Amino acid sequence: MSAPHSPVPAYAAAVLGIALFSIMDMVMKGLTLAIGTFPTLMWRSMVGIALAAIPFLIARNPWPRGVALRLHLLRGTMMVPMAVFFFWGLARVPMAQAVALTFIAPLLALVLAAVILKEPIGKRTVSGSLAAFAGVIIIFIGQAQADLGQTALMGSFAILASAVIYAFNIIVMRRQAQHAGPIEIAFFQNLVIGGTLLLWAAVSSWPPLPTGHWAELVLAAGLAIGSLMLLGWGYARAGAAYLSTTEYTAFLWAMLLGWLRFGEHVSLFTLVGASLIVAGCLIAARTRKVDHPALEATA
Repeated sequence: MSAPHSPVPAYAAAVLGIALFSIMDMVMKGLTLAIGTFPTLMWRSMVGIALAAIPFLIARNPWPRGVALRLHLLRGTMMVPMAVFFFWGLARVPMAQAVALTFIAPLLALVLAAVILKEPIGKRTVSGSLAAFAGVIIIFIGQAQADLGQTALMGSFAILASAVIYAFNIIVMRRQAQHAGPIEIAFFQNLVIGGTLLLWAAVSSWPPLPTGHWAELVLAAGLAIGSLMLLGWGYARAGAAYLSTTEYTAFLWAMLLGWLRFGEHVSLFTLVGASLIVAGCLIAARTRKVDHPALEATA
């Protein structure tokens, strides 16, 4: 009888995956400030398609059909407005505050699972939701006290809108993970998002070539794919409940990277609000064993 594998390597892989994901956010924020939200997303998706196609073609995966293909199309389409809202908002608020607001998505997913999938919802979920909601209110109060302006306020609301879409995305992601592996998911995520943005550009206005920013776009796409692969490897080797706490390390990375790259400082309101949101998520998670999907590489 073989000895059980240690979960420590899986935990380390998940933490590293979150770190790459956070660095990608930092690069994307810089690109969004430099060339705009839509051009950044479209050109990064084009680069992402090329990079993700390499392991997909090497693996010789068959072209998905039926349920798997429908889930790829559904999730990729949903991720377009999710990414637009998030990166538009990220360019207007501090990174740590943006990440803290996105932490409400797992709680929203529990509520949506109860409504859509008819999963039971317990008292701890309700209590956790109230704690997280209080955390969001405190962050907004801190934003008002700091007088960051109307643009920052709209950015915060955009990030909350992205979190709501991501909560729906989690429901789809649970099913998608049962029908496709991480290589296939990474390729089709970029393919569907890129195709949707190309159609958008064709009927609106074609963004100019990002002259002088190709290296950053390649870096952002590579970080996104690397994050997805690390998280997929980790979640294949350890329980979701054990690894889910790695998500909250994103707040620490956001504080550090926001300070180093953009000179952002984290207010006491953001720290207290983030603590309440995280506490609410942990309270709700204790209700029962809930499948907690690995974080994706963002659109």
